[in-house]
Amino acid sequence: MALLKSDEELFAMVRGKLFSAVIGDILDEMHLLHQFLPPEIRPLRDDMVVVGRAMTVMEQDILEEDKNAPAFGLMFEALDDLKPSEVYVASGGSPSYAMWGELMSTRAMRLGAAGAVVNGQSRDTNGILHLGFATFSLGRYAQDQRPRGRVTDFRCPLTIGQVNIQPGDLIMGDVDGVLVIPRAAEEEALARAIEKVEKENLVRIAIERDGIPSAEAFRRFGVM
Repeated sequence: MALLKSDEELFAMVRGKLFSAVIGDILDEMHLLHQFLPPEIRPLRDDMVVVGRAMTVMEQDILEEDKNAPAFGLMFEALDDLKPSEVYVASGGSPSYAMWGELMSTRAMRLGAAGAVVNGQSRDTNGILHLGFATFSLGRYAQDQRPRGRVTDFRCPLTIGQVNIQPGDLIMGDVDGVLVIPRAAEEEALARAIEKVEKENLVRIAIERDGIPSAEAFRRFGVM
C-alpha cells in the first residue's frame, strides 16, 4: 500500500481488485462493525461502482418558519465545491423528495466527482443512467426538494444509520452496498483486503479444481 503515491492510484486499485463484501469483512476483523450504510441505499444500476473521498452534505426538511429561506439552501454551494474523485454524500432530510437528479449529476461530472450517495430519493433516472454517473439512493421518486428540503451545511460530520462519516473518509459502493472506510484505518484495511482476495482465489481453485470440502478449505486458508 505504501507504494501507492496518490489517491488516483488508490482508487484504481480498489476498483480493479476489491469489492464491498471483502472490505467489510476486514473492517469487522478490525472491530469497525458499523461501516456499511443502510441496505436500502442502492445503485441506480447494478453495475455502478463508486470509489472516492466523502464530501459530506447535511440536508434538512423545510419547516413552516423556513418558507422564506433561499431555495435549496446551500445546495448549489455544496455542489460547486465538489473536487475531483469526491463523492457527494448527503443525509438529514426525510425520504419524501429527491435529493439528487440529472442536472446535479451533469455538474458533478464536469467537476470530476466520482459519484453521489444520498440517504434519500433520486430522480431523473433515465438521464442519470444515460450519463452513467454512479448514483446510490433509497429509490426513485420525482417529487422535488425545492419546497421540501434544503442543504444547511457541507464538509461537516455526518451520520447515516449507524455510520459516522467524516469529510475525506473513503467511500466504496457496489451492488452489495456502500461502506465508509475511516482515513485512519484505510491503509491497513485495504492491504488486508487485498490479502483476503488472494486467499479467496486460492479457496476457489481448491474447491473448483481439487474438490476440497468447504470445511477443509476454511481450515487450510482461513477464509470462506
